[in-house]
Amino acid sequence: MSSFSNEINPIMQIAYDEALKGMSSNDGGPFGAAIVLNGEVIAAAHNEVLKTNDPTAHAEVNAIRKASQTLGRFDLSDCILYTTCYPCPMCMGAIFWARIPIVYYASSMEDAAEGGFDDRRFYTMINNPRTSLDLRPIDTERTNKLFDFWRAKSDRHIY
Repeated sequence: MSSFSNEINPIMQIAYDEALKGMSSNDGGPFGAAIVLNGEVIAAAHNEVLKTNDPTAHAEVNAIRKASQTLGRFDLSDCILYTTCYPCPMCMGAIFWARIPIVYYASSMEDAAEGGFDDRRFYTMINNPRTSLDLRPIDTERTNKLFDFWRAKSDRHIY
């Protein structure tokens, strides 16, 4: 496994090296990510799905968790994410929740599909989840009271 040439963005090189590190140790697939704040890398991570048996342990999610821990906050709206591949829907959701405004990615969804990681089907499922997932509401009236309790909390913190 080789590295990028010197012409590659130095932050993407960090994400790339993370992906190599993860693959070399059999932690997970060929994915790496890095998060930057004010020009400084504050978190870098790779896919650890196989290492942790956690299907959410994607590089982007791991990097977001590290950055949030480092900064002591969940709002990363002043950060930039670099990732070796176009984010899957789960990672895209994490990026939205973290409020990260800019994402640089290297490989496309099509590249990922050719490598055995076809996320396009998940994007299709999201457009109409009832066609691929049996969603059934239950105990709605009682459980909706949780929102009443939340709104009544004087010390709640909206995120």
